[in-house]
Amino acid sequence: MHKPANQYIENRTYDEIQIGDFAQLVRTLRPDDIHLFAVMSGDVNPTHVDTEYARSSQFREVVGHSMWGSTLISSILGTEFPGPGTVYVSQGLNFWRPITIGDTLTITVTCRGKFEHNHHLILDCLAVNQDGLKVIDGVAEVQAPTEKVKRTRINLPEVTISDRELRYRHLLSITSGLSPIPIAVAHPCDAESLRGPIQAAQAGLVDPILVGPESRIRAVAEEQGLDLTGFRIVDTPHSHASAETAVALCRDGGVEALMKGSLHTDELMSAVVSRSGLRTSRRVSHVFMADVPTYPHPLLITDAAINIDPTLEEKVDIVQNAIDLGIILGLGEPKVAILSAVETVTSKLRSTIDAAALCKMADRGQIKGGLLDGPLAFDNAVSLVAAKTKGIRSAVAGNADILVVPDLESGNMVAKQLEYLGNALMAGVVLGARVPIVLTSRADTAETRTASCAIVQLMAHKKRNSDQS
Repeated sequence: MHKPANQYIENRTYDEIQIGDFAQLVRTLRPDDIHLFAVMSGDVNPTHVDTEYARSSQFREVVGHSMWGSTLISSILGTEFPGPGTVYVSQGLNFWRPITIGDTLTITVTCRGKFEHNHHLILDCLAVNQDGLKVIDGVAEVQAPTEKVKRTRINLPEVTISDRELRYRHLLSITSGLSPIPIAVAHPCDAESLRGPIQAAQAGLVDPILVGPESRIRAVAEEQGLDLTGFRIVDTPHSHASAETAVALCRDGGVEALMKGSLHTDELMSAVVSRSGLRTSRRVSHVFMADVPTYPHPLLITDAAINIDPTLEEKVDIVQNAIDLGIILGLGEPKVAILSAVETVTSKLRSTIDAAALCKMADRGQIKGGLLDGPLAFDNAVSLVAAKTKGIRSAVAGNADILVVPDLESGNMVAKQLEYLGNALMAGVVLGARVPIVLTSRADTAETRTASCAIVQLMAHKKRNSDQS
């Protein structure tokens, strides 16, 4: 079978090249190019990778590595002109102006001299940007190949840049300009559960009230080198009292959010749903927000932590809670995928019956604010290709904002797989109570706890605005 020319790499030998011959390459600098070059070279000069620093530099913005442009010259020499078999002898370069994100460079390499005795070539090298301005120029000397080479082009693996720190900063930016909210932290008696609220306070998200045995909290702080100066501590004898006191602060003390520390989930939630707790007419449910590197926007996953095997009526509240959060997060009309193992309704799977009923309930106004579709298998909910392959035509399929799982087991597996295998940045919040609740796992990092605080801060401010209107 004949392969197209671009599937091969073919050189030009010394005898084939004439003075004045040239080759060109065109490339546009993307943010991922800067990050990948920094990773490969170890060059983390803040001019290239630190947006805040770059704003104060002479260029006023992030710029690409100058040597990124020079690698394009090397690319021409090694793959096309002269191509395979070329040996670099020397390279001199001048850098005239920075390369900024979005700049398109045209690289031209032109032969200006040949030496028969050693088969060396002298090549002029020039890079200009999309405005025709000179960015790089110089001269290269190479030893040209004397034998013809034609090889199948090697297809390189796809590279995905997963900048977790950048995604984390972006998540925190959703509350930019908002004042910290008071949050009661129930029993922060281990390193991560204490570091999380402190880190969130340093980020300007919350004003933590630490509720638990004061001696234990201070001992953890001293062991971890955490400064508790300025933090209010409410002393309690044990975890059960910590939960009840933290809930009481939210109910009667003007505290706008609750955060789980190192106590068990059922211990805290028992205090929340008790008669004297934080119950409302709405069913309490949990939502994970997952920022997955391979998905174009954040995913809300519900319920993977509170309701074990919810009924249809309970799922109505679970869906409504998630839609309300999606709207607060700026999703407009969130696209809600009701998940099951299949895309067709069958009496053999209760989850498909529930999905169909939930969609019809949305049509009848019993669920408001979102666009529902289901049943949908996971692949059809997040992949347009999978949805089209199965003939599913839907505004939700392949582009879901919210994933509603059949039960806690399946939801917990989905969320944990995205976190540990998909490198998702996770945050979690409990909805349906009088205040939002940061319900973290004991294995969660301080980063996850801080990200969750950003969500509850945004929710608290939205509630303030709603109460005032």
